[in-house]
Amino acid sequence: VQLVESGGASVQAGGSLRLSCVASGFTYPSYCMGWFRQAPGKEREVFAALYSLDGRSYYLDSVKGRFTISRDNAKNTLYLQMNSLKPEDTAKYYCAAAGRCSGGNWARASDYTYWGQGTQVTVS
Repeated sequence: VQLVESGGASVQAGGSLRLSCVASGFTYPSYCMGWFRQAPGKEREVFAALYSLDGRSYYLDSVKGRFTISRDNAKNTLYLQMNSLKPEDTAKYYCAAAGRCSGGNWARASDYTYWGQGTQVTVS
């Protein structure tokens, strides 16, 4: 199993980035996919998730309206479009896969089975 993130960079506040996560080694279309981030000295938090089987997406309030999660199941790829970036968005960003997710568990890190190695996003 592999999840490989890319697209991280250093950008100025107000800018945009698009992250990608390519998955392999598991039945990607049937999994719930999430984006997590971890800033120095802080806990890892999941802030967006997307479950193809019911078409639902989930976001934390801190990113709602600025970030958009999407996926291309034909390419086994997860995306994160980040707009209006703020310095507090600075973190290492990870994608992760869970067997399923719902309103009750999408934000629970322990429910995610597979993890990528992360890509750094720095906003100044």
